[in-house]
Amino acid sequence: MRETPGFRTALAAAVAGGLLLAGPTAPGLTTAAAASSGTTLRVAMDGSGVDTLNPFTAYFNGALDIFGTIYPSLTTIDDNGAPKPYLATSWTLSDDQLTWTFKLREGLKWSDGKPLTAEDAAWTLHLVMTDDVAGTANSSLVADFEKVTAPDATTLVIKTKKPKANVTYSSIPISGIPIVPKHIWQSHVKDLRNYKNTSFPVVGYGPWILTEYKNGQYAKFDANKSFVLGAPKYDHLIQQIYKETDAAVAALKSGQLDYINGINATEYSSLQHVDGVHTAQAVGHGWVGLELNPGAKTRTGKPIGTGNPALADPVLRRAIALSVDKKTLVTKVLNGQGKIAEGYLPPAWPQWNWQPDPGKKQSYDPAAANKMLDKAGYKRGPGGTRIDPTTDKPLNLRLGIHSDDAEDAAISRYLVGWLKVIGVNATIQAMSMSALNSDLGKGNWDMLMDAWTTGPDPTYQLGIQSCTTLPKDDGTGGNTDSFFCDPAYEKLFAKQATLFDPAERAKVVGQMQEILYDADVDIMFYNKTIKIAHSSKADGLITGKANADGFYPAQTAFWSYLKATPGSSSSDSSSGGGNTGLWLGIGAAVIVLGAGVAVVRRRAGADDRE
Repeated sequence: MRETPGFRTALAAAVAGGLLLAGPTAPGLTTAAAASSGTTLRVAMDGSGVDTLNPFTAYFNGALDIFGTIYPSLTTIDDNGAPKPYLATSWTLSDDQLTWTFKLREGLKWSDGKPLTAEDAAWTLHLVMTDDVAGTANSSLVADFEKVTAPDATTLVIKTKKPKANVTYSSIPISGIPIVPKHIWQSHVKDLRNYKNTSFPVVGYGPWILTEYKNGQYAKFDANKSFVLGAPKYDHLIQQIYKETDAAVAALKSGQLDYINGINATEYSSLQHVDGVHTAQAVGHGWVGLELNPGAKTRTGKPIGTGNPALADPVLRRAIALSVDKKTLVTKVLNGQGKIAEGYLPPAWPQWNWQPDPGKKQSYDPAAANKMLDKAGYKRGPGGTRIDPTTDKPLNLRLGIHSDDAEDAAISRYLVGWLKVIGVNATIQAMSMSALNSDLGKGNWDMLMDAWTTGPDPTYQLGIQSCTTLPKDDGTGGNTDSFFCDPAYEKLFAKQATLFDPAERAKVVGQMQEILYDADVDIMFYNKTIKIAHSSKADGLITGKANADGFYPAQTAFWSYLKATPGSSSSDSSSGGGNTGLWLGIGAAVIVLGAGVAVVRRRAGADDRE
């Protein structure tokens, strides 16, 4: 899922100057929020934010985290990434490996009191299978599903067209398909693309109930005290939205925030010795890199967008890949807290991690890049910029970055210099997240900074590069990454999902990553460790056990927020009442100030595809 590589920076001066104190005057927030009583867990929302509260079309991490907390799924995963019961208590596979039968819990109810049955699950999955809009975000997860039925209230049967090894991962919290209440959603199918899902409290079933959402400000939840996997230990949850982590870090230090997942290396170092704050690192479960537009097109092959046609040349794309010094990015941008990325799937899931053979490794080599371009006829023109031999135009490329992301800004400065060495002129275009993502699907770009994360099953992430994720001619459907569509890759994508032997499947997945590596449409820069900080007033937020390097497993909002407990040092400041209202007012003030202090923009989306 598409993620924001890091929180944004820009308000440090405002925070340091004490401007947070203006918070209580923010209009429209304090009264609504102050009504709650009981304990409240306050966390920073994933930096990607919320693109929509419609779970069929959303793919920003902030939105997916919300869906994982308010909607159920068939299964969940343990710390090692293995599926375990959630709605389904057990599942069996037929001898011909074509029919999966899930036994669901009985007696569960949606938050409005209506029964939650297998019919809801069957209806949800069928809609994703058969409706282009409903399949916008997750159609790849039901590829090769032939039929889904509910013979009775506690039985779900999924019949596939061919053996499909990853069915138990199709519906898991955050990265899978959330099961929605049929009685609520069936009346919205005709206008599903425009349905906002903003009637509060949102009807669902999960550890939390979404009671309020203010766009660009916060999401507020009440605990589901009858949740089948164990009731949350807090009464309320607030996900606060920040435009930059400087403000979130300041709030954590002052005791007004309990948890941040995804701070940058400098902020992490600054928090390691702060009283009342605990820090940890989780193994990298995503990548940060550069996307190149090889020629945007629809599923029928219709050209779209304004991409520079020169990038259709694999020689140019390879030269760009060789011009990037990934080691410097890890050292300078991450302070060494990460590793150089090669494969498309991250080290958090070692069973899928792929590395190129030594003889095929693309190392930093601008001299080789220049020789390749010379040989291909890219002569240098005025100022050293090369000329495209096909169009006789200078190689001027747009480099889209997320305007409110310090990581993007730092990387882009290096990229511009490195590209200049090989005769490519890059112009940085800083865009808001929504603008950048909008341009991606339309093909109105040359190069884009991007980041994705994924979970233990690789199908979703690999599916982003599938031909089926290209947009249709009318602009609907699809969740493409870089308009990649390759017949050999497509065959392997279909094959990997049919392999039940882990070693055989890993081999095919590795072949797919090799194809992507050679295509140079997604140039992986690095896999960074995920840096976490939380207040000593909240325990249980970091899940799993640390490995030999001291890194914890990939963290998910579902389990972190569910397992969180008020710490022994908790005080009245973590309870609801007036403090909650004050805090939401402060958050709003931070956002308003951000608009006045700095104009920086950015794109990305969803962080925790599990």
